[in-house]
Amino acid sequence: MGKLHISVAPEIIANIAGLNITNSLLTSLIVMGILILLAFKTASQKPETVKERKSMLYMALEMIIEGFYNFIKNIAGDRVEKLFPLLFTFFLYIIIGNWIGLVPGVGSVGFYKATEHGREFIPLFRGPNADLNTTLALALISVGFTQYVSIKSHGFKGYIARFINIKNPINFFVGILELSSEFSKVLSFSFRLFGNIFAGEVLLAVMVFLIPILVPVPFLFLEVFVGFIQALVFTMLTAIFIVVASEVHHESENSNQKSIKLGGEVGI
Repeated sequence: MGKLHISVAPEIIANIAGLNITNSLLTSLIVMGILILLAFKTASQKPETVKERKSMLYMALEMIIEGFYNFIKNIAGDRVEKLFPLLFTFFLYIIIGNWIGLVPGVGSVGFYKATEHGREFIPLFRGPNADLNTTLALALISVGFTQYVSIKSHGFKGYIARFINIKNPINFFVGILELSSEFSKVLSFSFRLFGNIFAGEVLLAVMVFLIPILVPVPFLFLEVFVGFIQALVFTMLTAIFIVVASEVHHESENSNQKSIKLGGEVGI
């Protein structure tokens, strides 16, 4: 019986001009290529051709986009027009990255490399989101864009006042908690996605290794569902955090203005 290969870190498959190319990076490039081809395929269809005869691919994408648009609209409201391109890109990249790791050959096709411990198998492909580097990058983009929206909505002073308020000890303590929660979002986003996808791929690898016929099939369908849920959760939480970051401070400003107005009316 062969040796089961499981590695938390991505394996280096090439080195170009001093830049290490890992198997997860190679698969990420394939995912981006798929997304670019889909975009060009749908955008290249002429309007008159679309009206006369829609392709199955176009109709499927139209149904997915419309359903996802309505889903995001329920969360973001009027902001959906501005947030939809980023959120839908997140969703497509994550779900394709999750599912591509389940394709036969990913994790099993590769080459052997001589190491100090003997010959070691190096997979040529690895699921992008089974690499913590990828999920960390996605988390940084999500949280970074949330901070950008917050600054744009309230101004830099209003943004800083959300975390640093020395006028009131309680508000100062709450601001410190708010600041720490922003950092914890990066860890939560990255480790949740990485942990679920990596654990699923390990489970499938173990089942295929032990009982390669029929038994792994239910686990494969389970991982397809998990991949969809993880992409949806990541996108939904990003949308919620953006909406909250642009609204919660605005509401506090309104309450402060109302308090000032009320104080003026009663002569305080």
